Amino acid sequence: MSYTYDRLLVDVHIDEADKRIRDSLRSEGFGLLTEIDVKETLKKKIGVDLNGYRILGACNPAMAYKALALEPKIGAMLPYNVIVRSVEDGTEISAIDPVASMTAIDNQELIGLAHSIRTMLIRAVDAA
Repeated sequence: MSYTYDRLLVDVHIDEADKRIRDSLRSEGFGLLTEIDVKETLKKKIGVDLNGYRILGACNPAMAYKALALEPKIGAMLPYNVIVRSVEDGTEISAIDPVASMTAIDNQELIGLAHSIRTMLIRAVDAA
């Protein structure tokens, strides 16, 4: 089982891909809690050059509330990270598969919720 759902946007610059995924996440009810520019951070902290690489921490408040009601410690696995990174042919968008991560918890209701969230994230990535 893969732990991410991936899509390559051929000949699309990272800034355009970033805008697209933000818009499509929003249309699926996700907001962004965190944003990390990994390229910029690594350059500042350790002086290395990296291709464009951003991590967006997406959260759907209604789904997060349901997950917290089912499993109070689930916050350790939130938000759902979406990666936007420059690759040779364009930009790749990768979203975490919540089913892959949440199967570590023995809670069938939570796994069912994770399947719903997975579907929402896949739709967002596909729409970007």
